[in-house]
Amino acid sequence: MFEALLLEEKDGKVTGSIRSLEESALPAGNVTVDVEYSTLNYKDGLILAGQGRLVRVYPHVPGVDFAGTVAKSEDPSWRPGDRVVLTGWRVGETQWGGYSGKARVKGDWLVGLPDGLSTKQAMAIGTAGFTSMLAVMALEERGVTPGGGELLVTGAAGGVGSVAIAILARLGYAVTASTGRAATHDYLRQLGAATIIDRGTIAAPSGKPLESERWAGAIDSVGGATLAAILPAMKYRGAVAACGLAGGVKLETTVIPFLLRGVNLLGIDSVMCPAEQRRQAWARLARDLPLDKLDAMIVPARLADLPRLAPEILAGRVRGRVVVQIGD
Repeated sequence: MFEALLLEEKDGKVTGSIRSLEESALPAGNVTVDVEYSTLNYKDGLILAGQGRLVRVYPHVPGVDFAGTVAKSEDPSWRPGDRVVLTGWRVGETQWGGYSGKARVKGDWLVGLPDGLSTKQAMAIGTAGFTSMLAVMALEERGVTPGGGELLVTGAAGGVGSVAIAILARLGYAVTASTGRAATHDYLRQLGAATIIDRGTIAAPSGKPLESERWAGAIDSVGGATLAAILPAMKYRGAVAACGLAGGVKLETTVIPFLLRGVNLLGIDSVMCPAEQRRQAWARLARDLPLDKLDAMIVPARLADLPRLAPEILAGRVRGRVVVQIGD
């Protein structure tokens, strides 16, 4: 028996409760993992609130990330005792996820935890931090270098933004953090932000197809009007890694920044990211993310705390990374 946060739907309303389940209840898969930690992402908040139609079949165990130890394996790549991490692959959406003492998945979806990272630290990274690393790698591939000028991070105090700032500062970038929460300024400076701007200054485009060149690169987790406001202010051959939609899904802009300045708009998908790129990203995280900064981001939680925290993360009131301890 193991405990899990089980969601049920009745009359269109989704509710969750902690239940004791048997291993036979787990979905199909060839690797069973004893889950030690999970985390709370924006997508998890949507699922816990029953929003977005991300889950179609109930009862359901959410949690799009988890880290733990292999208990049983029919996949020759994994043996009992191996430390593993999982993000993406629509686990926690179409298949039961990590808010559970045990999880059963396909072995191809797992990544071995790099040396030097604990399972707790892996979930302090989670999908948000993994996405940040993919964004950094994409900017590097487009030639955005530490000496090229300011690099903007929007939604800076959230999970993606927090990890991105810590990585970029470690690599030597001049990071400008955009946030609407004045109380987070000291936190962002501690992570490595050189400059902090109010998100209101980039909350909407000016209407001009081009602005004065400012940003050599950007990691944007907001989308919508904020992304539309960033593009005209990019430097020549600058790049924006777009990885979120907290500010909206519509993008109303012109093609002028792309045609006259060669700006690159890079889409970052962490859900179906290929296995080899996943391994590269986790190796980079172990190397390039300062673990003391990571530990400072952690907001500890238990399964029972998640229904309370879900509306907080959806409202943008969670700072850093919520790490959910599973079991004792």
